[in-house]
Amino acid sequence: MRPLIDVVELTELLQSSEATLLDVRWTLGERTGHDAYLAGHLPGAVYVDLDDELAGPPGAGGRHPLPSVEVFTEAMQRAGVSASRPVVAYDAGPGFSAARLWWLLTDAAHPYVRVLNGGFRAWKGAGLPVEAGEVEVERGEFVPQPGHRRVVDADGVIAHLRAGGTLHDVRGADRYQGDNETVDPIAGHIPGALNLPVGSLVGAGGFAPRAELLPKVGHVKPGDVLSCGSGITASAAMLAAEQLGIEDLVLYSGSWSNWITDPARPIATGAEPGTYPEG
Repeated sequence: MRPLIDVVELTELLQSSEATLLDVRWTLGERTGHDAYLAGHLPGAVYVDLDDELAGPPGAGGRHPLPSVEVFTEAMQRAGVSASRPVVAYDAGPGFSAARLWWLLTDAAHPYVRVLNGGFRAWKGAGLPVEAGEVEVERGEFVPQPGHRRVVDADGVIAHLRAGGTLHDVRGADRYQGDNETVDPIAGHIPGALNLPVGSLVGAGGFAPRAELLPKVGHVKPGDVLSCGSGITASAAMLAAEQLGIEDLVLYSGSWSNWITDPARPIATGAEPGTYPEG
């Protein structure tokens, strides 16, 4: 099952079965997602807070470390998630923050999770109904079982690179090169990392069609590691790869914001990936 679902497919799904809709609108450094949800959302959708429910407290593990099992379980059950019902996550568009929830739920062994391509913007643009205000749903019984996807820490990244593995940094080229670091206190990239800007994988309507994704993501192979600023948009790049059928990718969950917490770890700048030094 491909991870993306478009507006037409979603309307057909909602007509034929009961589905859980989760609103994951989020903007880095802001707390406006819930307000946007209250102003208008897909009918029946429940809001999920990325900072509080889909990430742990910032610190040595990075700005958005993976949430504890307890926090994630409570969030999903509060939102009405059950293993027997499909889950469709969406955000404002194109799907970067919704991809975080997709990654977490698939890692936790939920059997049916998809992301609405284009998000709320695509739904509203199609003239489909929206509703305002909070939605209360019956508590779900889904019990997450994390561990169905591969994750590495900084040491795992080092071992991967020294063994000849490939690391893709999906931040924009300016941040990768160290020219315009707007989020983290140190600029640059991990030596040896290739740049695969996630912004190049989307357009005005969400993730690009498969024919357009192929020349940009087709070189990614199973076992490659994906990294970004804090583990959020790396999930979106992984979603794009899986839309092409490229699976078994590995997430560096702490990403750049974790890498730079240890001053002994080397840093590269410029357009070239460089080479990770041998130990």
